Amino acid sequence: MIRRLCLAAALLLGACAAEMPLSAEDSGETLNLTDRALFTRICRSGAVGPAPLVVINHGSPGDASARAGMRPTPCGNEAVRWFTTRGYLVAIPMRRGYGRTGGPWEENFGRCDQGNYGPGGLEAARDILATVRAIQARPDVSPGPSLVVGQSAGGWGVLALASLNPPEVGAIINMAGGRGGWQGGVPNQVCRPDQLVRAAGAYGGTARLPTLWIYAANDSFFNHAMASQLVEAYRGSGGVAEFHAVPAYGSDGHGLFYGSGGSATWGPLAAAFLVPR
Repeated sequence: MIRRLCLAAALLLGACAAEMPLSAEDSGETLNLTDRALFTRICRSGAVGPAPLVVINHGSPGDASARAGMRPTPCGNEAVRWFTTRGYLVAIPMRRGYGRTGGPWEENFGRCDQGNYGPGGLEAARDILATVRAIQARPDVSPGPSLVVGQSAGGWGVLALASLNPPEVGAIINMAGGRGGWQGGVPNQVCRPDQLVRAAGAYGGTARLPTLWIYAANDSFFNHAMASQLVEAYRGSGGVAEFHAVPAYGSDGHGLFYGSGGSATWGPLAAAFLVPR
């Protein structure tokens, strides 16, 4: 299997890009696509010339009223800077129903006792793939497959994307991905966990892209037991997954990816994953 392709070039760029300051943070731009418009933040390093692309995908708040006020992660966030200092151009889209993108929210999984997780993940995947394709057309993006990263609901979306095997994507990183956590406001209670596991298996049944899964021990949404069931179902159906159950982070490991100091844990795993094998 061809792995990583040009993605490894970003690691090689890191040595020279790390000392270059980031350009002024962009407020964002709207990608006007054929059937939707997605508000997206673009973050660059100071490196000159085309850069490999990574698309980072957000989670979803438990309170539906909070979706409209969401904003893309700042370029100065530690997770974003981990990629920009390694030479990546980072795109951070807001999917349909969130923030300035607005419009109908298509990621609903139904009532808690239903847990219809597959279709909502695929709707997220549609927006993610549309973003990848649009940003890849920019002259400041290197040709070749891109890296896609997602956290929480965004992580679930990138697993759905993996099931589609788009040629525009070379590898996927899932950070604490899933849906339906905090059932009834209780940590580590998932709405119909059997249905979430079943949906993960369905994604794995067609997914052949390499994926990296990282979950912290004290994740209040998807603990190691839940994460293990998800990855076992995914692999058991044929999906390709490298799984890491990492130690506890802060007061809630669900925030590992974006949190201060979190990259000390997930960064080396991501770097190793992106090296061609």
